Amino acid sequence: MNLLELQRRFNEALTTPLNSEEGICDRTSGGESMQAVVEGIVKPNDRLSSVERVEIYSRSYWFRILSSLNEDFVGLRAVVGDRKFDALAEAYLAEKPSRSFSLRNLGSRLESWLRANPEYTSPHEQLALDMVRLEWADIECFDAPEEPTLKLTEIQGLGEDPALRLQPHIQLLDLNFPIDNLLLQIREENDEESDEASNTFSERRSRSRLKSVRKSKPKPTFVVVHRTDYLVYFKRVAPEAFLLLSALRNGKTLSEAIDFAFNPSTLPESKITELVQGWFADWAEWGWFSGKKVEACNI
Repeated sequence: MNLLELQRRFNEALTTPLNSEEGICDRTSGGESMQAVVEGIVKPNDRLSSVERVEIYSRSYWFRILSSLNEDFVGLRAVVGDRKFDALAEAYLAEKPSRSFSLRNLGSRLESWLRANPEYTSPHEQLALDMVRLEWADIECFDAPEEPTLKLTEIQGLGEDPALRLQPHIQLLDLNFPIDNLLLQIREENDEESDEASNTFSERRSRSRLKSVRKSKPKPTFVVVHRTDYLVYFKRVAPEAFLLLSALRNGKTLSEAIDFAFNPSTLPESKITELVQGWFADWAEWGWFSGKKVEACNI
């Protein structure tokens, strides 16, 4: 057995999901005898068998990745419930095991996996997908690069119809439910350090709010996830503002983006101009525009 084969065999033993008693399974994910596989790659010692030695690492691996996924997707857990989330997390990680050196990337394929496995989020599939999209956008925004910002006066000096570049950390989400505030409240309650009575009240409040959201009709909600001073924020924007930002991200010039956002529109041109000027003043102040492209053109 060469080194590559040894690594593959050990990885299979390590990443096979634990049994119902949180111990190592009798068989690998491929159906082989776990004992036979482990004894072929790990020696026993004077205290532990080969299987018992590997079990220590397998349990550590699964406890760590399940804990990490739970920390990253507390909103999804709140939507589907604890038991369903535990089953969902185990099934997802078994089918889509970690392929990265960083735990940060564990949930990178969760949205697409949930779309293919709606039974894990039924009967709240769309609400759960919205929550996953928002929580993953938060992760992406947090550690995405940040380029030199473009101030409003600099934008005004680019000519009549510039093509503007958004910061890499900007995430644009068109959601079906207004779950941005819900996620913030869920996180706040999870972070609270209070006595048992207060925790019980907090849990009841969360359940009441979730029931209300689940029963409500979908409401298109447009959210920009952005970062300022190393903190991530959720900012709701008007549908036209969302379309304008999306067009800019897709390489449209300013005039093309405005036409895309307001065509058709019943608003008079003066009102459109007023809205766009106000948006750009705020967006520039928050550092949403990148000056990188402008700098490259001047070299």
